[in-house]
Amino acid sequence: MLSVFSRFSLLSLVTALVLTAVTAGTAAASAGAHEPDDVCIPGVPETDPLDAGPVEICMSVFQPADAAGNNRVPVLLHSHGWGGSRTSSPGSFQRYLDAGFGVVSFDQRGFGDSGGKAHVQDPEFEGQDVIAVIDYIAGLDWVERKGPDDPVLGAIGGSYGGGFQLAGAFTEIARTGDTRFDALAPQITWHSLPESLAPQEVVRSSWTSLLYAAGAGAHTSTVHAGFAEGVATGDWPATMDEFFRENGPEFHVEQGRKLDIPVLLRQGTSDNLFALDQAIKNFDRALTGKARRDSLLVGYNGGHALPNALPAGDAVAGDACSERLAGSYQELELRFFAEHLQGAPPELDGRGQYHLMTAHGDCLTVDSVAPTEDYTLPDITTTTAAGVPRAVPIAEGPLTIAGTPYLDGVVTALGLDSRAFLALSVGTTPADARVIQNNMLPHREESLNLGAQRSIELPSVAVRVPEGESLFLTVSPVSDMFALHGSRTPGGMQLTDLTVRLPVPQRTG
Repeated sequence: MLSVFSRFSLLSLVTALVLTAVTAGTAAASAGAHEPDDVCIPGVPETDPLDAGPVEICMSVFQPADAAGNNRVPVLLHSHGWGGSRTSSPGSFQRYLDAGFGVVSFDQRGFGDSGGKAHVQDPEFEGQDVIAVIDYIAGLDWVERKGPDDPVLGAIGGSYGGGFQLAGAFTEIARTGDTRFDALAPQITWHSLPESLAPQEVVRSSWTSLLYAAGAGAHTSTVHAGFAEGVATGDWPATMDEFFRENGPEFHVEQGRKLDIPVLLRQGTSDNLFALDQAIKNFDRALTGKARRDSLLVGYNGGHALPNALPAGDAVAGDACSERLAGSYQELELRFFAEHLQGAPPELDGRGQYHLMTAHGDCLTVDSVAPTEDYTLPDITTTTAAGVPRAVPIAEGPLTIAGTPYLDGVVTALGLDSRAFLALSVGTTPADARVIQNNMLPHREESLNLGAQRSIELPSVAVRVPEGESLFLTVSPVSDMFALHGSRTPGGMQLTDLTVRLPVPQRTG
């Protein structure tokens, strides 16, 4: 298995490609491009004694050439991915400006020219910072308003730049019962940070190590201490659960809050940091029924997409669903905002549906991603801490799957803190079966267990299993996505009375 540290160069390259894909088309310079106005405003002061002090949040304001007090326009709020900074060069966001939108790109606290430390979308810090930026936008005389201090406002950005959108909107709802955002377009972002960084408290070590390194200068003392504890013990520290607890839609949904605005969710079906299930949970749980009927979820093969080497995974790059809906994601996003911010006729198809690119490159459009069909599996025994992956046949193709599968059965763990890693895979035989879209999830038994009923969530997928190939369940004692975070003691795990519940669409497009 590759060590975490030997993968840093590859991970850095993957992250750079992700950020490039998310921001593609925003920096196409044009002759005589308008210079943005650079502005800094007060943010929430830091309160930690080690970091205490005033904070400024800095932004670049892009005003369309024909926008003025007598010709007001909507604004799109933009921010960067983790470890990045705002987009400020002349000519950036030209396609949005040409389409009649102003753009405000800002440095989140701890990055770029903004001060403070990164609290990773904490409502009391980044959430309040977003509100301060919206207050500033509302005071610009060329910005269209729905009322006093209420601009016509959308938002764009991916990963951490998608997280700010949800943090800002939910923080406003928590404060006032409503948000001034009129539409959001978050890409490759999360529903729950603890679930993404450490599902079942098993750390996605390849990604957490990279993210820690990329934001080293922005971390709070709490994160520094938590990372050191995790490296020393191999466990997900309780302090990290507390630090991240409120920093995503999951927390707000638990408090009874939902977004009542249209959202264009774009997620990587082969993303193995903020995986497809995170967008599905946002779509299903974080939106009101009315908002969901006006929203779209578009899955593409990409995102934080690191290939699985152990066990071997498989995916192809592309965005077939955006291409089918509007020709490209860039065009889909512009049409989405034109409808919801500029009053264009509602001509986009596919609202309220899931549009998921498959592992083999086509697009599935479905009305539900819930399990619909059950398949019985033989008993499975796997070693823990060391060993080789095992692929267990489920069904022969042709078979279509789109959504989140589950494995139900009785689990017996013959060791302390036993961990196994599971995923669906496709191949002609168990020997050549490859993990669908490069994503695995752990199952963890913290103590000796002589048999307990479990329902295990498997990675969300979209795949057409062709005739001549089969669907498998891959069970492995190790996964390179969770390097150094396998079982704590040698032993074994037995799974019996097994049923896999698959989301086989009743209707596909």
